[in-house]
Amino acid sequence: MNRFDDDIQEMLAILKDRGITDARLLRSMATVKRHLFVPEPFTSRAYEDSALPIGKMQTISQPYTVAFMTQALGVRVGDKILEIGTGSGYQAAVLAELGAKVFTIERHQELLSAARKIFDRLDYRIASKSGDGTVGWSEFAPFNGIIVTAGAPDVPDPLLKQLVDGGKLVIPVGDLEMQNLLIVTRTGNRYDKREVHGFKFVPLVGKMGWAKG
Repeated sequence: MNRFDDDIQEMLAILKDRGITDARLLRSMATVKRHLFVPEPFTSRAYEDSALPIGKMQTISQPYTVAFMTQALGVRVGDKILEIGTGSGYQAAVLAELGAKVFTIERHQELLSAARKIFDRLDYRIASKSGDGTVGWSEFAPFNGIIVTAGAPDVPDPLLKQLVDGGKLVIPVGDLEMQNLLIVTRTGNRYDKREVHGFKFVPLVGKMGWAKG
């Protein structure tokens, strides 16, 4: 028995209580070992429903936020998904566990290197690079879904253009204190938006995001 088994079950119960209904997603989040993505001294808190520091003034998002954004994306097996903001690598691992072909971008090389080591250890085949995620990854576009794990002042136009017809972009947009989650669906040249209130993320830094502090 894993010492985190009870914590994992408690996390799943919280997610269900908060409206996460996708059974495949819940199984994936039970499978991905979140404690491997959380550095000491916070590892013992890995399955709490809270964001935790991972270095470079970045955080691993709380499990509910990961679940909500992933459920909104509607990931199917074989989907090409672009993640902006690798961070700890946890979100990318959940997407890979769902059977997606994952592409992820991180501006902090140190965080990316750490995440890559975990991907290799867990045998997740995830394409990754260091760079400005606000301009997307045109080489591998278009994507069935794009997920942005940092708060932007506006929706970066390059990301919209890199969606397939019918694809979805999930992105937090707002000021530096609080953001609303936008779920954008592309239909031809039209982008339909649904907004969910009350999220808080670290800033999305880049050409189409916030300037470096």
